[in-house]
Amino acid sequence: MVMNEAPALNFRTLDLNLLRVFDVVMAERSLTRAARRLALTQPAISNAMRRLRDSLGDELVVRQGMMLAPTPRAESLWPVIRSALQQLEQSLAPTGFEPATDPTTFILTMADATAAELMPGLSSLLETQAPGVSLRVVPLTTRDPRRLLRAETADLAVGHFPAVLADLTAKAQSGESVDFEYQRLFDGEYVCVMRRDHPLGQVPLTLDAFCAARHLLVSFSGRPYGFVDEALASLGRQRRVVMTVNQFATAGRVVAQSNLLTVLPRHFVQVAGMQEALQLRELPFDVPVVHVDMVWSRHRPQTAAQVWLRQAVAHAARLAQSRDLVQSAGGTQPGRGPGRPANT
Repeated sequence: MVMNEAPALNFRTLDLNLLRVFDVVMAERSLTRAARRLALTQPAISNAMRRLRDSLGDELVVRQGMMLAPTPRAESLWPVIRSALQQLEQSLAPTGFEPATDPTTFILTMADATAAELMPGLSSLLETQAPGVSLRVVPLTTRDPRRLLRAETADLAVGHFPAVLADLTAKAQSGESVDFEYQRLFDGEYVCVMRRDHPLGQVPLTLDAFCAARHLLVSFSGRPYGFVDEALASLGRQRRVVMTVNQFATAGRVVAQSNLLTVLPRHFVQVAGMQEALQLRELPFDVPVVHVDMVWSRHRPQTAAQVWLRQAVAHAARLAQSRDLVQSAGGTQPGRGPGRPANT
């Protein structure tokens, strides 16, 4: 549908409530979810969007499958409108944050291995400093969490997001607007994991033996190809992935009862209590360091509560790093063999 050219906009007669509806529709990409968030009916949301379309002379959003896709005009307007709404909200209702007394719920999205590393420290912090705060962790099912953050489905995403960070860096270097920020939490080290009495555990793990074995891969998407396979491909080699799962804990349990090999973060076996059933071996080839970052949206109101949350997660990451270094210094784990310090 082509919109007729709209008359010049009279800002004095524009219903500013339409801008709030527009902001939520852009975040949710769904009239139904926008209606739920705003406690309105879907027809009311549709009517508000129609009125705004008539005022601006642009479709703003168009249907693409199950989602709504913004027009170029809507994409250009959204950051400006959201920023203005946030400034207005903070000016009219400035909010401080007292973690000891304020009842607040935060939503984090991360993989189970990352949660196993961070949540013990966060739990201790909530108990001693923020008894009114609740944390909800939802599964991370993508290597690009920007849609979740943009829709405010989560306050923070924590994980390994190399493509996202590369895109953000490229946009910043080219002078484009960057809608997300990130902070490095720690660097992860991955190792080959097998059951305690696996035949390959009794001999040196060579590249040939690794490639000849049957493998289980932790894959959020179900795609049987990951950064280990990329590293092997650079050597002209490949492995056979016969099973994928979407959780590290599941991978550990399956490997403990089979002849499959998998590759897991070194820290995870210890914090998940699986060290008695599994043994860890150094990978017989180099893989890039896996950076673990927290990412958040600049469009979300940067309240004192959001700042506190990021500081709390960073503090939990430092505690986890200290704990892992102490465990590593305590000696070699049975079946682990000498290796690099456990730094994740």
